Amino acid sequence: MDGSLAHYQTFIGIDVAKATLDVACLPEQAPLRFGNDSTGFGQLRKRLLLLDRCLIVVEATGGYERRLIADLIDHGFSVARVNPRQVRDYARGIGYLAKTDRLDAAVLARFAREIRPRPLAPTPEKQRELDELVNRRRQLLGLHTAESNRLETVIAQRARQSIQKILKVLQQQIDHMDKAIADLIESDDQWRHKNEILQGVPGIGPVTSTTLVGELPELGQVNRQEVSALVGLAPYNHDSGTHQGQRSIHGGRASVRSALYMAALTAKRHNPLIRRFAERLERAGKKFKVVITACMRKLLILLNQLIKTNTSWNPQIAR
Repeated sequence: MDGSLAHYQTFIGIDVAKATLDVACLPEQAPLRFGNDSTGFGQLRKRLLLLDRCLIVVEATGGYERRLIADLIDHGFSVARVNPRQVRDYARGIGYLAKTDRLDAAVLARFAREIRPRPLAPTPEKQRELDELVNRRRQLLGLHTAESNRLETVIAQRARQSIQKILKVLQQQIDHMDKAIADLIESDDQWRHKNEILQGVPGIGPVTSTTLVGELPELGQVNRQEVSALVGLAPYNHDSGTHQGQRSIHGGRASVRSALYMAALTAKRHNPLIRRFAERLERAGKKFKVVITACMRKLLILLNQLIKTNTSWNPQIAR
């Protein structure tokens, strides 16, 4: 076991709901409940300070956990955010079939003690702001797409006018987010340089670049296997005996994967390196889904290597 993970003495599981935090602790202590707000955070920290060398595990729950995690890390606690599916598989494996907030917290505490997931690194305030701006832009874009789809099916004039007004406001907000993201990246020398390298690669536009800078800060700091796994583009085997199953991908950062999908479609036409790679796979009879996933992975590995070596795209790379 990694020495940095072996020194923990207390293991905390926190089930995060919209309004409450259910807390379980090992070695055994009475379960606790706090509000999912600033007051509750303060009360939780006071209790945690009484415990020895805590490892805290929280599930990713669609955003409700973000403020809690940021607060705990800012106050020096070790916090790991884990995939809910991984925890449910673990719960079934140890015989926990029922599901309540209190039970979920208890399972998370056991998961922390037995699995000891690696804690999150502290996130600088500017990185957190960039992450939230990119996330907000994605939300606005989703709303814009939904309203655009409704406009195609509405006939009544007043209903159409209402949708058009909403679309105008949403577009203004998207433009506002784009400027805020661009200004924030421009204010940081390292981000600005990384953004320039990324956008120099054929197929990578401003949206993909800002998504990578904001939501994949590990880019250029890990190897090709690790960056593929982070994004959910690492292929997993499904073999048994002499049977060789189809490789598949799952998990990872869906928002980054979505951005890379659109980038790979463009790169498949305009990036000579990716185009030749795709053509070779197509000649081998690979299906479109296999080809585009492989292109996404190759493009990601290329970007990771360029950032790691501080190298800009050039014709020699294409050759």
